Amino acid sequence: MVGGETVWRDGPLTLAVRHGAICYLDEFVEARKDTTVVIHPLADDRRLLPMEKLATVLRAPPQFALVISYNPGYQSVLKELKQSTRQRFVALEFDYPSPEREQLIIEKESGIAADMAAALVRFAHLTRNLKGNGLEEGASTRLLVHAARLMQSGQSPAAACAAAITRALSDDVEMTNAIAALQESIFGAEDAL
Repeated sequence: MVGGETVWRDGPLTLAVRHGAICYLDEFVEARKDTTVVIHPLADDRRLLPMEKLATVLRAPPQFALVISYNPGYQSVLKELKQSTRQRFVALEFDYPSPEREQLIIEKESGIAADMAAALVRFAHLTRNLKGNGLEEGASTRLLVHAARLMQSGQSPAAACAAAITRALSDDVEMTNAIAALQESIFGAEDAL
């Protein structure tokens, strides 16, 4: 509202189309299904963005790129990307970084010492082995950085791992106990849960 009147303001997608920029839409499967179809004519060979409120259609310049991301495999059936949407994109699959690279990421993002970063990476690999055996997904690099930052702030490894990793991965008591046992095998015994 401007001066009592409703005025249009371009959002990120419209601005990217107008200026030939890259528009990145994170966790795209979380968008409402009735809104995801808006990108269909933009993401295929037409490269058009219909703007019903303005009764106009924008043509994307050659420099414009649309990138979407999501984590397949652990969402419910209701959170899968529609085939009609999926077919409009080139798919790239990403896995965890190599242990060496992941350690460097943790060190850089948290300031933690190399030996503790390496221990966190070993712990993460143990949790990732539980995927499909009661755990939907193992510890992500993001969770490792959170734990490392907690350690840097003075938390013990056990407390940091419990808060940033174990409780983030599961609410199930048996699973959290199993993850705590893995953590103890890397960092030693301490009552953190």
